[in-house]
Amino acid sequence: MSELSTPGQRPETLEHAPLGRESNYPEHYDPSLLFPIARAANRAPLGIEESRLPFVGEDEWHAFELSWLNRKGKPIVAVARFRLPAESPNLIESKSWKLYLNSFNQTHFDDHAAVAQTLTADLSKAAGAEVKVELLAVDDAELMPRPLPGECIDDLDIDVRSYTPSSDHLAVGDEVVEETLTSHLLKSNCPVTGQPDWGSVMIRYRGPRLDREGLLRYIIGYRQHQDFHEHCVEHIFTDLMQRARPERLLVMARYVRRGGLDISPWRATPGEEPPLPLRLARQ
Repeated sequence: MSELSTPGQRPETLEHAPLGRESNYPEHYDPSLLFPIARAANRAPLGIEESRLPFVGEDEWHAFELSWLNRKGKPIVAVARFRLPAESPNLIESKSWKLYLNSFNQTHFDDHAAVAQTLTADLSKAAGAEVKVELLAVDDAELMPRPLPGECIDDLDIDVRSYTPSSDHLAVGDEVVEETLTSHLLKSNCPVTGQPDWGSVMIRYRGPRLDREGLLRYIIGYRQHQDFHEHCVEHIFTDLMQRARPERLLVMARYVRRGGLDISPWRATPGEEPPLPLRLARQ
């Protein structure tokens, strides 16, 4: 068994979030550190109703700074993979997640299974839905980098004059195609600290052919946009569905890690699945 305490309740507003504040880093297990944030407020401006989500998807996280003590006091290390369902009412603020994971450092657990069970229970409570947890060895083959599938559009020679997202850039032709397009030029900024979040995006669809230059301008438009990773992906998905009206669509972003955590949200029309597991070299 692990050394457990009762998770506390946190307000769901960024005003009280630990992000951007000086924090103490606890070394003993404390699930009250987790800070849930309701998704609804950011979805409402996109016309997304919580009761009728237009997509399926997950937020896939990897934690590279997870360690605990076995019953003899010996440190154990692992890489954790978390999959948070898009239909969960809450996302979990990233710094609070890091602080929570740090609280395992000097805590004793019986085995890997006890750690996984504790993580599952605490994260699921904070998210309001079941979070899937896997513990991987630090040299597990699944963590080895692979390229994004599809055709990269980053070499297009385009003029760019706007660095805020505008769906006006999205245009389609008459031909119906099925293709996968990628870009490593995705960048957004933390809505609290303004820190840059670097990422790559993959768009797989069947529908009217997207104008590639317009699509690249649209992706670059997030360069000065402030929002969470998850909501940027939902913004891209929503704009593509409204402007291009594809039969099928998958949008997946893979963001560079910060503070030992990375996040790779994906949103899709029902029936579409991402190419998981998949990690990029700069993650």
